[in-house]
Amino acid sequence: MTDALLPAAPQPLEKEGDDYFRKLATNQKVREQVRLELSFVNSDLQMLKEELEGLNISVGVYQGTEEAFTIPLIPLGLKETKEVDFSIVFKDFILEHYSEDSYLYEDDIADLMDLRSACRTPSRDEAGVELLMSYFLQLGFVESRFFPPMRHMGLLFTWYDSFTGVPVSQQTLLLEKASILFNIGALYTQIGTRCNRQTQAGLESAVDAFQRAAGVLNYLKETFTHTPSYDMSPAMLSVLVKMMLAQAQESVFEKICLPGIQNEFFVLVKVAQEAAKVAEAYRQLHAAMSQEPVRENIPYSWASVAYVKAYHYGALAHYFAATLLIDHQLKPGADEDHQEKCLSQLYDRMPEGMRPLATLKNDGQRLLLGKGHLHRAIGYHEESLREANLCKKLRDIQVLRDVLSAAHQRTQLKYTQHREDDDLLNLIDAPDVLPKTEQEVKITFPDFSRVTVTDFFQKLGPLSVFSANKRWSPPRGIHFIVEEGDLGFTLRGNAPVQVHFLDPHCCASLAGAKEGDYIVSIQGVDCKWLTVSEVMKLLKSFGGDDVEMKVVSLLDSASSMHNKCATYSVGMQKTYSMICLSMDDDDKAKTKKISKKLSFLSWGTSKNRQKSASTLCLPELSPCLS
Repeated sequence: MTDALLPAAPQPLEKEGDDYFRKLATNQKVREQVRLELSFVNSDLQMLKEELEGLNISVGVYQGTEEAFTIPLIPLGLKETKEVDFSIVFKDFILEHYSEDSYLYEDDIADLMDLRSACRTPSRDEAGVELLMSYFLQLGFVESRFFPPMRHMGLLFTWYDSFTGVPVSQQTLLLEKASILFNIGALYTQIGTRCNRQTQAGLESAVDAFQRAAGVLNYLKETFTHTPSYDMSPAMLSVLVKMMLAQAQESVFEKICLPGIQNEFFVLVKVAQEAAKVAEAYRQLHAAMSQEPVRENIPYSWASVAYVKAYHYGALAHYFAATLLIDHQLKPGADEDHQEKCLSQLYDRMPEGMRPLATLKNDGQRLLLGKGHLHRAIGYHEESLREANLCKKLRDIQVLRDVLSAAHQRTQLKYTQHREDDDLLNLIDAPDVLPKTEQEVKITFPDFSRVTVTDFFQKLGPLSVFSANKRWSPPRGIHFIVEEGDLGFTLRGNAPVQVHFLDPHCCASLAGAKEGDYIVSIQGVDCKWLTVSEVMKLLKSFGGDDVEMKVVSLLDSASSMHNKCATYSVGMQKTYSMICLSMDDDDKAKTKKISKKLSFLSWGTSKNRQKSASTLCLPELSPCLS
């Protein structure tokens, strides 16, 4: 207070460090302002994440429509994407790379875009899965046709992370293909959750759907290891695979219990171990969800569901173990050996001082061990209910609370029927029930062969030759006459056919044909898909007439490299010319070959000039190559 009343005396001399401290104070204010703004951004992101979490666990959208007293299952939401216009880029590439009229492929490009658009909203059934698979397979053709390995096509594929909503963009098809695979797996999970779990057929379909979902997600994890979207990272996909297998195992348990659980010794042993198997699967899933970096992005409600189910099914295992011990006495004439074997296989080890056969014969020991199982079951039920009440999303799922409460009350009722005053002093710690199942769930790998797909752009020619990673000369017109059935050359290959063993003095050779040329058309008839016999038959049908045959030459790596240098580097032409001038006169044959390559380089430059002016004209041959 005293300092505030004193007048601020002017400083006689500004110290060198004062400016630094004023800047520091200003920087601190800026930091505080930035920190405040970032807190608002983080708050908005958290709200968005919670909304996405609510959509991902939406019971009304993805669960079965039948009235059922069953615990809801977790589906995956589909990844969202933006529209992509292939038309301009693909038409330019067809003109530039394949030297074909791009307007002939407008319908094919439109079909591809329609297929992609349909994949954004597939039906939640096998037809939807086949739709996504057909587009995924079609992308394999598209990648080979239009995406050279060392060049970006200018297309941007944007997909949104299914957990965080963060957009991720790439210019290659890696993200596109991976996202479609993710959606195939997600679609299988939605099919599984929508199955009628009140019928054997419905539960079998659910088991199959979750196993297929695990297979697709595992295939995605092993095939696309560097996807930029976090929901498709190896760590997250490993957790999702575990989640699908846990839900498949849960469906197996429901299928066993659907006809009703008979209060019979051997049936109860089987059901107790099946429940323990489901509990084990969810314990492992929750442990995986709790590890970094997954725990930061996995929906909290999913981790809560895994925790709740681990304790719920663990409680059921102890309840059924208690029932078989309390309700069934070893009667004379019973199969003692079989019961002894089943009881010994129920645990990893018997409690201290107990043996399987002796316990079966001793009513007191059976009751004591049975009440120990009931005590553990009640504790597990209470833990599952506590966790379900802590999570807001789970509190809103009434059917889940009803199932957990009913199981808890049933166990408490059975314990009350056999409770004694000194139980707290005499209760023993019942051992864990060993997990065992008659149907071990496993990954079902995706079978893409069941979907037949036709390449939209097959008119470009066989993919083994006419692909984006190979370069050719533009089509050359060869005019020659077939004299007395003699072509002057032989043919080889099988779609497309190549010129082979060319007579250097024949009419076709003098017209410009070369060995190794691919025949693309004869008299306007497309020959790219014709076999040797079909091309030979077509050629000989024009005996004595002038034949126009169009051919292309596959460029070797050297000529392809020189062509790129002539297009993008001015200095390369000068260097190449100096190499030609430095050759000896004795190497005239080699010089001729090089001069041909130089003329092709000049075509490459003129072709780019034409394309920059208009994309509607096909490239023409320069006089040097005619």
